[in-house]
Amino acid sequence: MSCQLTVSGAMPEPLPQYQRLKAYITEAILAGELKPGQRIPSELDLVKRFEVSRMTATRALKELEQDGVISRMQGVGSFVSVKKTESALFEINNISDSVRRGGQAYFCQVISLGLGSDPAIQDMMGLPRHQPYARSGLLHHADGVPVQFEDRYANLAFAPDYLAQDFTKVTPYDHLMSLGPLQAAEQVFEAARPDAEMARLLRVKVSEPCILLRRRTWSLNLVASVALITAPSSRYRFGGTSGTPPDWAAVLPRL
Repeated sequence: MSCQLTVSGAMPEPLPQYQRLKAYITEAILAGELKPGQRIPSELDLVKRFEVSRMTATRALKELEQDGVISRMQGVGSFVSVKKTESALFEINNISDSVRRGGQAYFCQVISLGLGSDPAIQDMMGLPRHQPYARSGLLHHADGVPVQFEDRYANLAFAPDYLAQDFTKVTPYDHLMSLGPLQAAEQVFEAARPDAEMARLLRVKVSEPCILLRRRTWSLNLVASVALITAPSSRYRFGGTSGTPPDWAAVLPRL
């Protein structure tokens, strides 16, 4: 979603053009004209609208990125940065990175891939009844042992090529993050018992306690995906850090 910036009043002449352009974009963000996660005008749009050179527009956007005001994604565009809130209990992590950080070999098995039209899922994604979504069922492994089953529903308006991805080589996290910045996320954790099919996939008994994570993520003002993630509590744990602990905390054992 792009935004039409309007020029109101004269720019202060003492400022170089790139700084004036930075000021206008920053003011648009502060005024709420450009919102967190929203795509901002492209370099070409800025060149035409403000009658500046391509070099000037490039420098302005580059410095805004360095200042943390925007994030730029090659081939996708520039977006207003989404500030991380310290009250967030858990971060959104890539399962493949989590497994490898633990010194284990990561592998993904594709169980299912196709279209879905469950009204309950459509409602969670804000989709009309006639609009299907992409669905993937992926079994994530660490050193050959299943640690997590991910049942994900992706919004085709956000990720039109979702079903064309090779999820043995790229995770849904990687693909979705390449399309736009994470704008917001909602997560709910609960204890669960696996049904017979889930127990078979995870290679556990139906009496094995599991963790069920329900996650909904937004990007570019769309629900990008909804995921139901099931993990045996004996093999996988979710965690995160809120705020910044003191330096000496690094010597403490993990929780």
